[in-house]
Amino acid sequence: MMQVTRFLSRLAPLLFLMVLTAFVAPPKLRKTTIAKNLTVGVPDTFAPLPDDGIAAKFPAQRRPLGAFSNPSGRVDFSVTQKPTSFSNRDYALLVKIYKASIQNMYSKVQFLAEDIRTINKRDFVVLEFVSTVNDTRRGSNMAPIRRYQLVQYAIEGDQQYIFTFTAPADEQAQWQPTAQAVMESVVLK
Repeated sequence: MMQVTRFLSRLAPLLFLMVLTAFVAPPKLRKTTIAKNLTVGVPDTFAPLPDDGIAAKFPAQRRPLGAFSNPSGRVDFSVTQKPTSFSNRDYALLVKIYKASIQNMYSKVQFLAEDIRTINKRDFVVLEFVSTVNDTRRGSNMAPIRRYQLVQYAIEGDQQYIFTFTAPADEQAQWQPTAQAVMESVVLK
């Protein structure tokens, strides 16, 4: 009897956690038109970034089709488009190319997913990872920057679409379900 009681006392916190997570509400997304052929669910609490915010967070030659941030500005979602010579038949090769490219961009990368997924009747290359950037300057003692990222790629005609959800790595557990829901809401026609 004592062993059963001890077993149940150890099991109770786990059962409580399982019940609690079963009732966590899915993130609320609002359907947002990014382009005439593209809609995505953006978290209700996210706001579009103004031009100066886009320039600061996404300093690239090509402006994103859409960029959104949470109220604290620590979590972002963006959609970019660029020409490509690849086709959607090249996805298996693109998984390898993008994975290698990501590994070269950061000091360390821990991949959580790297595959091709069908979402809303369209295939996407999906890479989910935690990246680390170390400050390698001599005499520097800055802490590494760690980010959780979920990146999804799709090709339509001669255009490539890149969907990126980024959050601090220490907030991964909080934002991962939202990132996955956003990516599963993408409709590209």
